[in-house]
Amino acid sequence: MIEISSENEYKQIKKQNNHSPQVNQLFLHLWFPNIFEFKGGIQVYSAFLLEALQSLYPQIKYEVFLKHDTCITPNFSLKTNTKFHFAGKWNKTLRTLVFASKIFGYGFWQRPSLIISSHLNFTVVAYLLKYLTGIPYWAVAHGVDAWNITNPTLKTALSHADRILAVSEYTRDRLLKEQNLNPAKVSVLPNTFDTQRFQIAPKPQYLLERHSLTVEQPIILTVARLDNSERYKGYDQILVAMAEIRLAIPNAHYILVGKGSDRPRIEQLISRLNLDDCVTLAGFIPDSELCDYYNLCDVFAMPSKGEGFGIVYLEALACGKPTLAGNQDGAVDALCNGELGVLVNPDDVNTIALTLIQILQGTYPHPILYQPQILREQVIARFGFEQFQQTLAKLIQIKLLTTTW
Repeated sequence: MIEISSENEYKQIKKQNNHSPQVNQLFLHLWFPNIFEFKGGIQVYSAFLLEALQSLYPQIKYEVFLKHDTCITPNFSLKTNTKFHFAGKWNKTLRTLVFASKIFGYGFWQRPSLIISSHLNFTVVAYLLKYLTGIPYWAVAHGVDAWNITNPTLKTALSHADRILAVSEYTRDRLLKEQNLNPAKVSVLPNTFDTQRFQIAPKPQYLLERHSLTVEQPIILTVARLDNSERYKGYDQILVAMAEIRLAIPNAHYILVGKGSDRPRIEQLISRLNLDDCVTLAGFIPDSELCDYYNLCDVFAMPSKGEGFGIVYLEALACGKPTLAGNQDGAVDALCNGELGVLVNPDDVNTIALTLIQILQGTYPHPILYQPQILREQVIARFGFEQFQQTLAKLIQIKLLTTTW
């Protein structure tokens, strides 16, 4: 087994083994939910995983299967050795069956060197292919997809994966605790983010005008999908805490970015708490405005208790924003055990309120919170794409003289 940590090493080893026709046959199947038409955590991770692999090993062929996408976005740089397969044009009733048929059929026909699935549910097909053909497979565990798995077929598929990439130590520890897995096969490859897209900037005037705010006004921000199943994000706690926060800081304002089925209930809660004049539900915003919203706020807060990691924390830190998160999930990894932000009990509304008051008043005893450039430099050093790629290179081992990885 030969470990390849750079493209130069790949070329050197390939040259030494050019007598073997199998060297030129190495290629990967990548199974992703989607990467083009929706930008959630799994989608961002999947896109960066593809980019890192292509950068590390540009000679290898890639067949990318996308369940929900329908086409490539216009600004995407398409590489000649990468082919995309889309299932998103099928209606949702048939899409899962069509996608499963595609990945199984192409896998059985092409016999890739390795399958990497960025969603655990797809590993059921990967396990079947491995049973029939011996193709090895890796899977990525993000968060809620890896919690409390009871499906016996999925449990079997996970146990037979050649490697599982967990996005955080928390995700890894919880997965190992709940499933009977070999710890040696579960590695951590943390999330990364676009360091060029998320940068420090003044509060955008157009957003101040859009939401009738002033540049001096203290603003708390949460970015989350407002789904009934994702109330663990902690926006309820911040809403309840706003009553106490306003006693100390009367003009404090809370902006909640995101859309979803939980919005009607949230609106009722805001009305019941008499917060209509100090809370803004921004709803869906285009990707082009996300960085501006981070720069609009004075503190980013998401006291979650069910995050596998939380890319939004990295994005906020890259914009130099003080960040508050829960101390019971993958946010502990994202904030480096509190080195880069503040970790609180996500169920303790009083502590959440007091901590946000102190951060907004500049009195919280954690100096790095008020040093935007250092926050940005630290989060890039720990979670930037270069670090992501280096970690991935250390994990990948290519056995060049056979067709297996």
